[in-house]
Amino acid sequence: MSQRSSLFPMVIIGTLFFIFGFVTWLNGSLIPFLKIICELSELEALFVTFAFYIAYTVMALPMSYILERSGYKNGMAIGLGIMVVGALLFIPAAQSASFALFLSALFTLGTGLTILQTASNPYVVHIGPKESAAMRISIMGIINKTAGVVVPLLFTAIIFSDMNAFNHEGLSALEREALASRLITPYIVMALILSALIVLVTYSNIPELILEEESSCDDTRSILHYPRAVLGSMALFFYVGIEVIAGDTIGLFGQHLHVESFTALTSYTMVFMVVGYALGIALIPKYLSQERALVFSALWGIVFVAGVLLSSPESTAVSTLLWGWSGIAVLPDPVTFVALLGLSNALIWPTVWPLALEGLGKQTAKGSALLIMGIAGGALLPLLFGKIAQLSSMQYGYVVGALCYAFILFYAVKGHKISRWS
Repeated sequence: MSQRSSLFPMVIIGTLFFIFGFVTWLNGSLIPFLKIICELSELEALFVTFAFYIAYTVMALPMSYILERSGYKNGMAIGLGIMVVGALLFIPAAQSASFALFLSALFTLGTGLTILQTASNPYVVHIGPKESAAMRISIMGIINKTAGVVVPLLFTAIIFSDMNAFNHEGLSALEREALASRLITPYIVMALILSALIVLVTYSNIPELILEEESSCDDTRSILHYPRAVLGSMALFFYVGIEVIAGDTIGLFGQHLHVESFTALTSYTMVFMVVGYALGIALIPKYLSQERALVFSALWGIVFVAGVLLSSPESTAVSTLLWGWSGIAVLPDPVTFVALLGLSNALIWPTVWPLALEGLGKQTAKGSALLIMGIAGGALLPLLFGKIAQLSSMQYGYVVGALCYAFILFYAVKGHKISRWS
């Protein structure tokens, strides 16, 4: 595909990646919000991430079969349609302030995103030279995480601006219903925007992705016979787990440490991710190979997790007093180190995808679905974080990140090179 002919598809897919980020990183603000209006514990509130991300595991393979039959372009429209349903489900959920309905809406949104992610990531990988695939995914990542920067700030300003005026421990039923109803209009707007995107994708001239010529594998074999893809899915499991922990629990952590505007803290993690993606665009592949970028990401992640665990929570209070969290604190406090995890996370997704999909050819749809299933880490590992936080402290919950980065380091050094199980 020529550079000119690939530009328009990249613009469309870039728009979709912005939507991915907008929907996904709203969860970081929803968690402390739903914790208040549904009267949840920290562990219960993290079922927001579970309901959203478990959809990727439950629905990935069914969505891959739909994708094989509908094609990648029509699959994107189908995914957007499912997301419209999920956005509209927020209306009865907000009207009843029912946590079960909120979880159902989040699962439906996650289902729509599953087919969108399964279709769009192979486009970005195969739309140009494989050596620069990580750079292209980094561009998509900047778009995605820019949405992640904007949405917590936007929703904090529009919906959550006066949250500190409420007594979070003793809200009346009427107050909870009033707070919940604030979500109705934004999700109606989201449904309208998603509907417009369905029209745009359906009637655009995005070319269908054809992968037959790259088939270097046996089409009759199960995708589980390819260690590079299987281990890549596991690497993404741990990556998405720590990415969600860094982005979605920082608000809870800030609330626990009495940081003002805690619903906006996800934006700080996303800012560092945008910085990391920008570095990827500048350095890969001219100065840094995809493999080495993955190694450095894992090592820096281990360093920042150590910073979270070893820094004093008292320094967060001092930082809040001095800086008001209008910017990243100068003092080495644990909340800042959580935000810095965004920097170490940025290049993991862009580098794992091309390494894991290499040589799959016609198996790419199933390989992509397998990688998407790894997103289940965003459902399960935050619950492990919540359980550790419940048993000890929220700060020590971040020890989960050490396990995540250790496996990612293994995949970067050895796992992606394994071509057969024996």
